[in-house]
Amino acid sequence: MSTTAEAGHRPEALPCDVPRDLPPRPSPAEMRAMGKSEARELSDALFRRLVALRRETRAYSYVRGTIIELNMPLVRFIAGRFRHRPEEMADILQVGTVGLIKAVDGYDPDRGPEFVTYAIPTIAGEIKRFFRDTSWPVRVPRRMQELYLQVARGSDRLEQLLGRLPHPEEIAEDLHLTVEEVVEGLVAGRIHRSTSLDALREQDADESGSALIDRLGSCDPAIELAEFRTAVRPLLGGLPRREQTVLRLRFWEGRTQSEIADRIGVSQMHVSRLLSATLARLREQLEDRDAPGWTEEPAGPG
Repeated sequence: MSTTAEAGHRPEALPCDVPRDLPPRPSPAEMRAMGKSEARELSDALFRRLVALRRETRAYSYVRGTIIELNMPLVRFIAGRFRHRPEEMADILQVGTVGLIKAVDGYDPDRGPEFVTYAIPTIAGEIKRFFRDTSWPVRVPRRMQELYLQVARGSDRLEQLLGRLPHPEEIAEDLHLTVEEVVEGLVAGRIHRSTSLDALREQDADESGSALIDRLGSCDPAIELAEFRTAVRPLLGGLPRREQTVLRLRFWEGRTQSEIADRIGVSQMHVSRLLSATLARLREQLEDRDAPGWTEEPAGPG
């Protein structure tokens, strides 16, 4: 019974052309049971051995593959941060694995930081680039999508070479584009993403923590009245005194029809009819640019 169990968890045998002093690759069950510190120690030891191997050898491929398998839990951990995205988790894991492979190939154990510290931004960056290149929740013309992707990839490459964000002029020269095309692509990248009105601002921004909807302005309910007042002011001089008073009380002082009726000594119904008739007359004059009152000068005789 125990022999069968041990056989089921037996580590993978070393290929014949791999040095015998390399540790055997742990089985999948052993990797699942391995703690983080143990996996990290084994991974660090394999990285030190990987540096001494030539890339074209079978031993290099074997050690590299073992390191990748040991660090797959890191990919699953980072991919879990994006589980709310509409993309399939299998696709996110696949892209994250590509990021892990790039991290393994680019890591130098002699430069200081631990592999996990180096790998996390590399894996997360690969996943974010996948979203950037494939997810367009706001419809953008195909030409703009292709231009944005070209500019974004060129910008990423120049940023690595220069150690800073490149200027549009530098991107344009590198990609043989005009500066206007580069700016157009950068603008497309900023506007193609939809943001929830309830989303909180970034922590390093002004008013951090406040939602966008809390900072949006609202329409001034008096804006239509202001436009109306400006448009009809030249026409008011031709109205009878009582109609002028009714309009002033209603639209300038904000009185109710009942208050206006008490003020001028008529019924509320009569005020309503006065308002309707006066406004109808003003609308006719507003539509007729040749009507007296459009200028401040009094209408001529006849």
